[in-house]
Amino acid sequence: MSNDKAGLAGKVAFVTGAANGIGRAAALAFAREGARVVAADMSEPGNRETVRLIEEAGGRALAVGCDVSREEDVTAALAKAVDAFGGLDLAFNNAGVEQPLAPAAELTPEAWDRILGIDLRGVFLCMRHEIPLMLQRGGGAIVNTSSGAGVKGIAGQAAYCAAKFGVVGLSKAAALDYASSNIRVNAVCPGIIETPMMDRFSGGTPEGRERVIALEPVGRMGTPEEIAAAVVWLCSDAAAFVVGHAMVIDGGQTV
Repeated sequence: MSNDKAGLAGKVAFVTGAANGIGRAAALAFAREGARVVAADMSEPGNRETVRLIEEAGGRALAVGCDVSREEDVTAALAKAVDAFGGLDLAFNNAGVEQPLAPAAELTPEAWDRILGIDLRGVFLCMRHEIPLMLQRGGGAIVNTSSGAGVKGIAGQAAYCAAKFGVVGLSKAAALDYASSNIRVNAVCPGIIETPMMDRFSGGTPEGRERVIALEPVGRMGTPEEIAAAVVWLCSDAAAFVVGHAMVIDGGQTV
């Protein structure tokens, strides 16, 4: 059932990292609220499946390939969004990669560049080209994916923390740049969420899962749908006075 306060019917939403996990859950949630969804990801099979699920439920969606660290990919994906649906109103810049555990001095420059290039530069590149499209529509809403690692340090995660802290700072600065232009920019900071990325991080073993679950005061991982619900709310009319906020959704992990 659609949330009457969401006000997303007929809007166009661009979601990166839409092939699985939080991105897929958000794409489906936007569609349930009546938005037309552009699902952007490097994984063509996963992206097509996200679109299939949306269309199966009666929504409208388009799958586009996109490596967010490449500006030409971002501009091409957004051009396809505009061609298909006429413009852009909402964006969830969610695509990201994890860092294998490693002390800061043992990180290679190549690993650093890859993580910062996707997790931080990718968010910047998306916003750089989303915002002009939203200005043409008279406003919009952007949510960027940071992390619990964007509000506290984590040993062995120097590059990931640097990127995710950067997303929070970028979101706050951009929020101030465009608040008077009716574009709201916010961020979400998920904790330990049941996603393919978390499976890789934990090793996918029962022992690994228990180790990460032990970090959560609520005694479980969060679900992608719980993060998606917050993203949709932040993009909705119900959150019209929420600007430059980094919403921590982590079951109490960083309290």
